[in-house]
Amino acid sequence: MQENHEDLTLNIPDTGKKRVVIIGGGFGGLNLLKHLKTGIYQVVMLDRYNYHTFQPLLYQVATAGLEPDSVAGPLRKMIRKKDDFHFRMLTVHRIDPAQQLIHTVAGELKYDFLVLASGSKINYFGNEDISGHGFPLKQVTHALDLRSKIFQQFEKLEILEEHDGLQRYFNFVVVGAGSTGVELCGALAKLRNHVLPSDYPELSFDRMKIYLVEGLERVLPAMSDHASRKAHHYLEKMGVKIILNTLTESYDGETVTLNNGNKIRTNTLIWAAGVKGNIIEGLKPESLHKGRIQVDRFNRVYRDQEQKYPGFFAIGDVAIMETEKYTGGLPGLAPVAIQQGVHLARNLKRIHRQKNLKPFRYRNKGVMATIGRNRAVADLPGGLKLGGFAGWVIWMTLHLLYLVGFRNKAVVFTNWIWNYFTYDRGIRLIIRPPGKDKDLISREIASEVGDPYT
Repeated sequence: MQENHEDLTLNIPDTGKKRVVIIGGGFGGLNLLKHLKTGIYQVVMLDRYNYHTFQPLLYQVATAGLEPDSVAGPLRKMIRKKDDFHFRMLTVHRIDPAQQLIHTVAGELKYDFLVLASGSKINYFGNEDISGHGFPLKQVTHALDLRSKIFQQFEKLEILEEHDGLQRYFNFVVVGAGSTGVELCGALAKLRNHVLPSDYPELSFDRMKIYLVEGLERVLPAMSDHASRKAHHYLEKMGVKIILNTLTESYDGETVTLNNGNKIRTNTLIWAAGVKGNIIEGLKPESLHKGRIQVDRFNRVYRDQEQKYPGFFAIGDVAIMETEKYTGGLPGLAPVAIQQGVHLARNLKRIHRQKNLKPFRYRNKGVMATIGRNRAVADLPGGLKLGGFAGWVIWMTLHLLYLVGFRNKAVVFTNWIWNYFTYDRGIRLIIRPPGKDKDLISREIASEVGDPYT
């Protein structure tokens, strides 16, 4: 039976087909769309950005290794050949699963099937001062802000006379020793050892300290002990100071306070300590579990302990699917979101053909992290564990394969080859001073030297 949709609030045309609405253009939403035939459904995608971001490489944008447009691509270009597909750059404020209705700033939209693929957002665990002064690394804009902040520190130091009070400009604190934190520390160490001394020859980069703070007992806690030990060794060899079993209590913009009583003076704290599901208002507490949306093996959203909402699915980081092997839920990794998107597209085809749904089974293709040039760790299927150059080559290969679009693959590969042989980071541009005050940097310098005209 075909459905007629009379609502035109988002300038979505009426259709005789059932409507699938996808909220989020990340790994899950994009792969669902790519494998879903719009000949049988009208498909609407809503996202607050008009581009897809390859988040695993944002740390390289932040450390001037890659251009921002090489890790992002316009959603419309990726899916423009789809018939009866409609993209709207909008923020969804609330959903009403009982009425099968979506509320946006531009109006309401009815759906027959809703797929929430909104991903995750930064979890500061209630530390409001850290959220106000620290730097997250979740979006392209975050990476650009952090890149500008890093190079602003050294532009200021070139002007200011060296004294002990300026050590905070040389100190960088990364909170969270997961893959993002580890990879970022490796990239910062590479900058310190090979790039910054030639740009700022008057500064002594022996003073530049990189701290990695982790609340658990080892780095890369989600990976094997073998990978953790190797990563720890690589980081220490690169000069990163690792602080384990320690929580970050507060940060006021100049001083990090740790729960062991120690303090670190720094102007730059980077928060890589955790994320939580980017949940949209409208769901009952019974639908949530561990900060994410609880789904069954078909990615259907629970209304209560027994029943599911009709036509409502969640995939990727926003969803938690518990299995026999992953009793705490599937890991928040890009391959999980990609596989769930592809699988749900096939199940939606089965629904159209009135066939039974098939449960989702995650195929673990490995977990890996890179710690710099020729240094990476990889936990691969079958218990295979690699490190060093072999792990680094596998890491590069898989990240290139997951990038969206031939242009992005070519640009990233070219940048990597150039950086490998020259140690050059050609994108050392300060284009986003934090805040709207364009004279902020000058006033900060003036305050350090005691300029009476500030």
